Amino acid sequence: MQIMLLFDFQGACVTKLSSKGKLEDGRATKQLVALLSAPLEKYNDIVTVLTLSNYPHVLEYLDNKTSKIMAVVIIQNIMKNYTFISTADRVESLFTLIRGLIKDQERGTHDEVDEEDFTEEQNAVARLLHMLHTDDLEEISKIIFTVKKHILTGGPKRLPFTVPPLVFSTLKLVRRLNGNNKTTDKEQITATLTKIFQMLNQVIEALSDIPAPEVALRLYLQCAQAANDCELEPVAYEFFTQAYILYEEEISDSRSQITAIHLIVGTLQMMHVFGIENRDTLTHKATGYSAKLLKKLDQCRAVYSCSHLYWVDKLEAVKDGERVLRCLKRALRIASAAQQMTNATRGVGGSSALFVEILNKHIYFFEKGNTHVTADSIQSLIDLVKEEMKSAASTSDPTVAAFFASTLRYIQFLRQKGGVVGEKYNSIKF
Repeated sequence: MQIMLLFDFQGACVTKLSSKGKLEDGRATKQLVALLSAPLEKYNDIVTVLTLSNYPHVLEYLDNKTSKIMAVVIIQNIMKNYTFISTADRVESLFTLIRGLIKDQERGTHDEVDEEDFTEEQNAVARLLHMLHTDDLEEISKIIFTVKKHILTGGPKRLPFTVPPLVFSTLKLVRRLNGNNKTTDKEQITATLTKIFQMLNQVIEALSDIPAPEVALRLYLQCAQAANDCELEPVAYEFFTQAYILYEEEISDSRSQITAIHLIVGTLQMMHVFGIENRDTLTHKATGYSAKLLKKLDQCRAVYSCSHLYWVDKLEAVKDGERVLRCLKRALRIASAAQQMTNATRGVGGSSALFVEILNKHIYFFEKGNTHVTADSIQSLIDLVKEEMKSAASTSDPTVAAFFASTLRYIQFLRQKGGVVGEKYNSIKF
């Protein structure tokens, strides 16, 4: 009965306002906001409000600023009452109500925007995306495509806020669909997953065009990892390809490049779906990017990180000891060049630490059974670090000395422990 009264009252309100256009009177606007807030306060259930067909029509008569405030109130109500929106039709209706936060309004594109308020509004929209949920996999798929349609109209300022939660919500669906592979037609699931991944590619590409390359690259790698879990090699390879293109064309800042390289290497190391050819191509490119970083210290650390791409414990097919050693030797050459540059300028840099870090990488692969990394190579590195520390005694970093001492204590511990591993270190002298 109360819903019907609200419906009739709002219908009469729409009829009355239709001859006046958008409200400019402050008192009238307040009364209209009170009318719109009443069903939210009464029922604490946005699903009930979505059944009021005149509700969105009343909203149309608010100015842009008030419309945004009302949209935030609606989202806050959803979050407060932990209300899940479980059908695509309801999502469509909801996004009509909050369109002031989703895209610029025609008459408000030149309004002055407070950056703090804008950020708060878009964070509210991002939180809302996690409240769109149902256990029906077909319906949640429809919901995601409905959200995508609205989100992509948001423009360059909104997309960095709204695309990431959309991507992660979609990846949650991907995991659920992939988990159904054993109980559902596998070909049908694969086709659905491929369609969803294509949508994700389009969504992330919109971020690349803004540009927001760092965020887009992270999302491409997240999607690649999800495709890996779904055993979709071509899809995973495509996401990596997009990440590489983005790195080459859009990421030019030195610090951003370093972060991107380590993200790429870390993600690629966890991939098991790639065949030999695709994996070699991606690994070769990652190693090449690492060697082209601006600073020698960053080059060295990125290159020796790439050694893990040639030796993955869980993948017997990815244990190439020779290429691991080649990678470590390349890192050592870069470290030596960095040390020479430091000595030439009589500066105190972090290059001495690189030798200890490379020593630790040798120890790691030595223990993993890489026969190309030998006790002799570890002994040579220990002697090299000692020599470097002795020659730079007056300017040496105490943290490097402590790091080296800790490494030697670890070797001593293994020797005392004995066993197969401990015996491998017996020939090493300190």
